[in-house]
Amino acid sequence: MVAGDRYRAKALQLLALADGEESKPAKVEFENLAAAFLRLAEQAERNAALIIEFELPSEEEGKAKPD
Repeated sequence: MVAGDRYRAKALQLLALADGEESKPAKVEFENLAAAFLRLAEQAERNAALIIEFELPSEEEGKAKPD
């Protein structure tokens, strides 16, 4: 599953709940939650695309230098 797919699936569920809701405040909240899950999906995909490179210090570099 792609990084954001689960968030998108949850957003669709929330939109379906909003569609069936008669109460206007509840409908708006479901829609707001769906929008938040879509933002999470986008962030998850950006995070998955990050490549972080680092080097561990060598044993010599890791030793404390005497004063």
